[in-house]
Amino acid sequence: MAIEIITKEDLQTFRFQLLDDLKNIIHTKPAKQKQWLKSSEVRKLLKISPGTLQNLRINGTLSFTKIGSIIYYNYEDIEAVLDSNNTKAIPTLNFKP
Repeated sequence: MAIEIITKEDLQTFRFQLLDDLKNIIHTKPAKQKQWLKSSEVRKLLKISPGTLQNLRINGTLSFTKIGSIIYYNYEDIEAVLDSNNTKAIPTLNFKP
């Protein structure tokens, strides 16, 4: 088993390489979200059952487009529904008996 000595210069070089890699990761554009999602994708995204998704369609909560037998949902509409149903948490008071 060979022993390698790491110098301050080695650490400094590693630091700069690591910083460059992190900068590249941060500045890389995230993958673009698909605009139209199929029912199965929406169910996976929201972790809901087919019946729940059908109820969201029937009661008008979630708009959709149907082409043939395939139902599509606009990703921005899904985000809007989630945002519109956002409820702020009420801080609880800690009472000491």
